[in-house]
Amino acid sequence: MQITSSELGLAARVQRLTKTYGSGDGAVRALDDVGVGIRRGDFTAIMGPSGSGKSTLMHIMAGLDAPTSGSVWIGDTDITGLSDQELTILRRRRVGFVFQAFNLVPTLDALGNIMLPFDLDGRRPTALERARIDGLVETLGLTGRLGHRPHQLSGGQQQRVAIARALATAPDLVFADEPTGNLDSRSGREVLGLLRAASREHGQSIAMVTHDPIAASHADRVLYLGDGRIVADQRGQSAEEISAFMLAAELGTETAA
Repeated sequence: MQITSSELGLAARVQRLTKTYGSGDGAVRALDDVGVGIRRGDFTAIMGPSGSGKSTLMHIMAGLDAPTSGSVWIGDTDITGLSDQELTILRRRRVGFVFQAFNLVPTLDALGNIMLPFDLDGRRPTALERARIDGLVETLGLTGRLGHRPHQLSGGQQQRVAIARALATAPDLVFADEPTGNLDSRSGREVLGLLRAASREHGQSIAMVTHDPIAASHADRVLYLGDGRIVADQRGQSAEEISAFMLAAELGTETAA
């Protein structure tokens, strides 16, 4: 009998995951027999040089791309056998996304963007969900900005709206793809602090792809990828330790234990 993700304390996991692009002599193996889980309530950073497979891993774990082989679970649901429609519904209800480019709908105001997951699901938030959204809006400092459209907001404010949208449905897992990439350092720190608080205070599971050691240092755990494999799994690392590891990995002089 297979142990479930819940029994393991995991929000998502992959097992024997392989992803190959192309075929024959031109085939590129982006992921090579990867097995890893994202713990519930953990803020996990995924790092690695360009071409290491970090974005591919995130896209497959989020159900945005299909593996060549292996299994993927969100919670206790094996998503590898789901249809496109089933995947769309699962992502809408159980996964949140925060992107580098914010990906807000320009014709909707801030509140409309936050409520978008519910609109797409054809329902109104419950009283409990509405209270949660109100709390997010207050925590994120958006109370006076709800009627503003994206072009009327700063980059930091737009990313706050995107975070509120990602957390509004209390998803099992939030994926953040370079969430501070388009922000100045102050706004970036604020956004990382908000993601960390979502993990620590509200039990959200967050997986963040980043190339920035300072951003990764806000996470509880750092997964390092190299050539499609996980080469290290470290907890509680400083920006300096992360930088040193990344430099050594890119120079090919050292791998971490």
